[in-house]
Amino acid sequence: MVKEEHLYIVVYDIGDPKRWRRVFRLMNGYGDWVQLSVFQCRLSRQRHAELIALLDGIIHNGEDHLVLLDLGPAEDIVPRVVSLGKTFTPVVREPVIV
Repeated sequence: MVKEEHLYIVVYDIGDPKRWRRVFRLMNGYGDWVQLSVFQCRLSRQRHAELIALLDGIIHNGEDHLVLLDLGPAEDIVPRVVSLGKTFTPVVREPVIV
């Protein structure tokens, strides 16, 4: 049984360079880097909750801002993106070999 995943766009504005690097490294494990401080992620409910908890432990609520935009079920999303410069590539499901 495949867990339903949603497609998220995660954007953040972190005031401290050290915390920014920690968030960036964490996000690399959850999604694909799109631009500076912007990631796209395919997440199950469990992975989403895990990510939120980890990010909440890193950011400072009075100084930093992080937004997760839920675009809906990942299998149903066909991104309509206008991209200037480098090519935009949507996240696709790939097999995981253990």
